[in-house]
Amino acid sequence: MTMFIGLDVSLTSTAACVLDEHGKVIKESKVDSEPEALIAFLRGLSGPVTAAGLEAGPLSQWLHRHLTEAGFEVVLMETRQVKGALKAMPIKTDRRDAEGIARLLQMGWFRPVHCKSVSAQEMRAILTARKTVQKAALDIELSLRGVLRNFGLKMGKVSKGRYEARVRELAFGNTMLETMSEALLRVRAGLRAELAGLERRLRDLAKDDAACRLMMTMPGVGPVVALTLKSAIDDPGRFRSSKDVGPWAGLTPGRYQSGEVDVVGAITRAGDAGLRTALYQAATVMMHRGKPSWLKAWGMQVARRRGTKRAVIAMARRIGVVLHRMWMDGTEFRFARSDASDHPPSCAAA
Repeated sequence: MTMFIGLDVSLTSTAACVLDEHGKVIKESKVDSEPEALIAFLRGLSGPVTAAGLEAGPLSQWLHRHLTEAGFEVVLMETRQVKGALKAMPIKTDRRDAEGIARLLQMGWFRPVHCKSVSAQEMRAILTARKTVQKAALDIELSLRGVLRNFGLKMGKVSKGRYEARVRELAFGNTMLETMSEALLRVRAGLRAELAGLERRLRDLAKDDAACRLMMTMPGVGPVVALTLKSAIDDPGRFRSSKDVGPWAGLTPGRYQSGEVDVVGAITRAGDAGLRTALYQAATVMMHRGKPSWLKAWGMQVARRRGTKRAVIAMARRIGVVLHRMWMDGTEFRFARSDASDHPPSCAAA
C-alpha cells in the first residue's frame, strides 16, 4: 500500500495526514516541527511513503533538506496554488490543511518549488540583513526630517555626508531638539556603519564568485543585483529556456479570459519580490545612465512606442533573461549586436 503524506508546518508543531492510493485517510497526527520528530513519524508508518508534501514557507526548506537526506521523497509546493485550492474548504484548521495538501499531492495537482541550496540561503540572509539595516537608517533620516519640519525647520536637499551637520545646524539653540537629534544621529551613525560593513562583504562575495563577475559586466548590474539574482535562481539549469525567467520573476503581463472577456493586465508580480526590485533598479540605471549598448537601444525603442514606465519593466524582464543566458554560457555581456551575433548560443539568443 503506497501512501501520500501532507504536512502543514507551523512554528512549533506540524499537522500530518496520511492518504492511501485511493484517497482514504489512514492516519492523522500532530508532530513537533523538528526534523527528527518528522523522520521518526514517517519511518513509523506501515508502508512505503510515495511522497511527502510541504507548503513552501519559512521552515519548509530546512525540513525539506533533512527529510530528503533521510531518504524520503519530499515536495515543496507553491504557496499561491496551495492557498487557492484550500480556499474551497468552508472550515480551515491545521488538520484539514494537512489533508488538503495530501490530496493535492495524490492527484498531482501542484506546482513544485525549487529548494534552495544552503549557500543560496546564506547569501539571501546577508542581502536581507542589508535591506533591513538600510530601511532602518532611512526611517531614522525621514523621522528627523519630519520632526524638524514641525518647527518650520526644512532640511532641503542634502548629501549623506552633510546630513549630520545640517541637522545640528537646524536644531542649534533648542535644547529639546538638540537632545532628540543627537540621540537619533547616534543611532543613524551606527546603522550607516553596519550598512557599510555589509556592503563591503557583499562586494567581496560578488568579486569571488565567477557567475557574479560575469553578470557585473552588464551596465547597471552591481554586486547587489548579481547576488540577488544568483541567490534567487540558485540553479540556472532548472529553467528549460532563459525566457522562462521573466514569467517566473513576475515581470510578464497577467491575463484574464472568460467567454467574451479577454483582459491583459499589469505584470503578475508572482515570485521573488526582491529579485523583481533588483532587476527594475538595474533597468532604471541602464535606461538613464548606462553605457550605450544594443540592450539599451532596444529599451529606448520600447519607450518611444509604449512609454518609459512600460519600457523599464520590459527592460527588467529582458535583463533577467540575458543575465541567465550569460550565466549558462559563461560569457560576458556584449555591447554591440554584431559582437553577440558571432556567438549564437550566448546572450543574443535571449
